[in-house]
Amino acid sequence: MNSERSEALRSAQIVLPFLTLPAVIGALWLALQPQDAGGGVTFLAVGAAVTAWYLLGGVISVRHLRRGLAVRRDLDRVLPAVLEHDLTAFAVDPDGLVLAQNQVGVERIGDLVGRYIHDALGRRHADPAMLWNGLGLGLSRRGRMRADLGDAGEYLVTRAPGSTIQLWQAAAPERPSPPTPLPPRVEEDDFDLLPVSLLILDPGANIVRANMAACELLGGDILGQNLAALLDGLGRELAGWVSDVGAGRTIGGSEVLHVKAEGPDRFVQLSLTRGRGGHVTAVLSDASALKTLEAQFVQSQKMQAIGQLAGGIAHDFNNLLTAITGHCDLLMLRHDKADPDYADLDQISQNANRAAALVRQLLAFSRKQTLKLQIMDLRDTLSELTHLLNRLVGERIVLTFDHDPALRMVHADRRQLEQVIMNLVVNARDAMPEGGDITICTDNVRLETRAELGRAVLPAGDYVRVQVRDQGCGIAPDDLAKIFEPFFTTKRTGEGTGLGLSTAYGIVKQTGGYIFCDSTPGEGSCFSLFFPAHDRAVPEETQRPAPAGPIRVRRDVEATVLLVEDEAPVRAFASRALKLQGFHVLEAACAEDALSLLADRGLAVDVFVTDVVMPGMDGPAWVRTALRDRPDTKVIFMSGYAEDIFSEGRPPVPDAAFLAKPFSLSDLTALVTRQLEGAR
Repeated sequence: MNSERSEALRSAQIVLPFLTLPAVIGALWLALQPQDAGGGVTFLAVGAAVTAWYLLGGVISVRHLRRGLAVRRDLDRVLPAVLEHDLTAFAVDPDGLVLAQNQVGVERIGDLVGRYIHDALGRRHADPAMLWNGLGLGLSRRGRMRADLGDAGEYLVTRAPGSTIQLWQAAAPERPSPPTPLPPRVEEDDFDLLPVSLLILDPGANIVRANMAACELLGGDILGQNLAALLDGLGRELAGWVSDVGAGRTIGGSEVLHVKAEGPDRFVQLSLTRGRGGHVTAVLSDASALKTLEAQFVQSQKMQAIGQLAGGIAHDFNNLLTAITGHCDLLMLRHDKADPDYADLDQISQNANRAAALVRQLLAFSRKQTLKLQIMDLRDTLSELTHLLNRLVGERIVLTFDHDPALRMVHADRRQLEQVIMNLVVNARDAMPEGGDITICTDNVRLETRAELGRAVLPAGDYVRVQVRDQGCGIAPDDLAKIFEPFFTTKRTGEGTGLGLSTAYGIVKQTGGYIFCDSTPGEGSCFSLFFPAHDRAVPEETQRPAPAGPIRVRRDVEATVLLVEDEAPVRAFASRALKLQGFHVLEAACAEDALSLLADRGLAVDVFVTDVVMPGMDGPAWVRTALRDRPDTKVIFMSGYAEDIFSEGRPPVPDAAFLAKPFSLSDLTALVTRQLEGAR
């Protein structure tokens, strides 16, 4: 009542100056213009305006008074319901102003009288004005609504027909209550014996009953604990979800949650169903294996995407490097070593080779590089590396080798395998800045059954194992799962590219092997490589090395070469290189142009030299078409990808040779010459 009186007094103080304004204006006019002939008329007009003004003010006052009386009358009707309610209750006028509140509400949520309900709605909702309007529409249709005030609890809002006052009454306890006990179990109850993990929860997500399977799954005695203390990862409060299911506001559903217990990460799938008496039945199942598979799938998708990106970049960059190194070779043919420009050309060539090595790392990671596999003895390979490795590790580190005398053979690329060993040894050296021991061991391993190492499964069989151990700082458990990812490094900025281990991983996997890492922080790391074991076989044919030194220019045209390459710089270099050797060269920028040239049956072509990946028809496709009419023509494929890119899923082209980009002038001319000599 006091607030209403003070509000009325403030309103009167504001309105009074406006009501007296016409009288003041009329008096000023008469005082300033007493002799004006129209003064009487003006006075009458002013008097009429004053009368109309006061009548308007009276109408507004009457409406305001009637509304105030109606609000007061409606408030008197709901006031008993507010004061007698056991929980928080208050009355709200049509504008949202709280007019009355019981003592319980004052003690629990504070004094709201004289404040707008929008403030309380804003604690829970982002747009309280929109919620208030929706509440009014709902009350006009149904007469009752529910409103959530967050920490202040949930309220039942009602408005009697014809009334202007909203009655807000707390609909549920606002403070967590202890778990509601269920009826005592009888001896014959087989709830504990069910093989399915079951929980019964009260609306506050407290566990009032749990069978033995649930206790084992969640770890120990969980009766009486809140479910939020055992599980997390829902994205909202567990108690809110359980309360919604128990009250029937949602149908329940299933969620995969993380178990907070110590030890390895475990996950459970939680399904909720509404039970009797407001309780909720929860069914749990172990979802750890499912989450592991999901993580593996996501990781494989990510690695595949990065691998495709790296392979595509490497392919395009190989074309650029082929043009750079090729034209550099052409320039070096025209300059003697005593020429001052020769040193500059040599620097260009060396740096282009360094760039080619970086591209090979990208291709190794994406497993799209060309490997020259051969049966080899790892002991011989490591012995040849000993001198280089000792220079890499320095004087503070002792490098030790331990070989199995009966070590079996492996099928691998010697150069790439040397790169893997060097990467691992360099990482071991960097992990021991104060010095230490690095041990490289080789032995034979036979697995009678498949073995799980980390996230990978090693099939049963015979393997040759290579281990690189160090006594360094070790790798943190969180980083151990990411060390083979590209561009991930534990070194400081500027000290590592993050490509060393990812390159080693790609080479080992492309060889058909496996690589794992075991590490303990502060004690060191051990990288284990497993390669399928092979028996000694008949020595393979050794490839004749490309001729070294200057290329002897041929004087006579000996053969015709059809060169098909979509990259103009690569095509220009290859054409000039072949012409310098005396070959007659026909050029085509795409497969369709090549087939158009070959439509002339009188044209004799001895060798097809073609890129593999081109716009439109690719290299293998047009070559197979051309060989139908020219079966004796020799074929050379060029590509920045691996050699098997043109043979997967398709029959191989007979007697075709492969030239990996980037290639030098001597590589190209020597391979063309070898193909022609094989045809004779």
